[in-house]
Amino acid sequence: MAMVVLNRRNLLAAGGSVLAAGMSGLLLPARADGLAPTESMSGGANNYRKGAAIVDRIGKGGFWMSGTVRRAGDGAPLAGQRIQIWAHTTEGQEHEPQSHGATLTDKDGKFRLEMPQIIPIFGQPHGHLAYDSGEFKTVFLRPVMRSAKETSLEAHFVLQPA
Repeated sequence: MAMVVLNRRNLLAAGGSVLAAGMSGLLLPARADGLAPTESMSGGANNYRKGAAIVDRIGKGGFWMSGTVRRAGDGAPLAGQRIQIWAHTTEGQEHEPQSHGATLTDKDGKFRLEMPQIIPIFGQPHGHLAYDSGEFKTVFLRPVMRSAKETSLEAHFVLQPA
């Protein structure tokens, strides 16, 4: 059994440690790990067009791009945030203006935009999305579909202040 020696030096050291730990907890706000911000994906900004118009639908539709936008840390939904969407589709290539459009998030931080069916380019069916409004840091996403037969794709943004 270990023997604990209580002398003045050990007592002061232990008391100081407890006091320092306790006081730092009182002086600093509580920190939760919270929700980490979304990092931009490699290739996400390819063929990005700054200021693409807000639209009701891209082309003739038939495919749904949807997702959510939340604030880093507390995960609060962010309303009114602009999300640009573009892809290589049955109606155009991702570098063409008609393949681009933007939408705004609703009060729950959700967005949904209909567009033509995404088709593979470079062997992968994928979409591109960007948050670029300026209030938060710009994020580019490039989610890849499991199959070119899917008729929807989701992408989720967690944004940190700019």
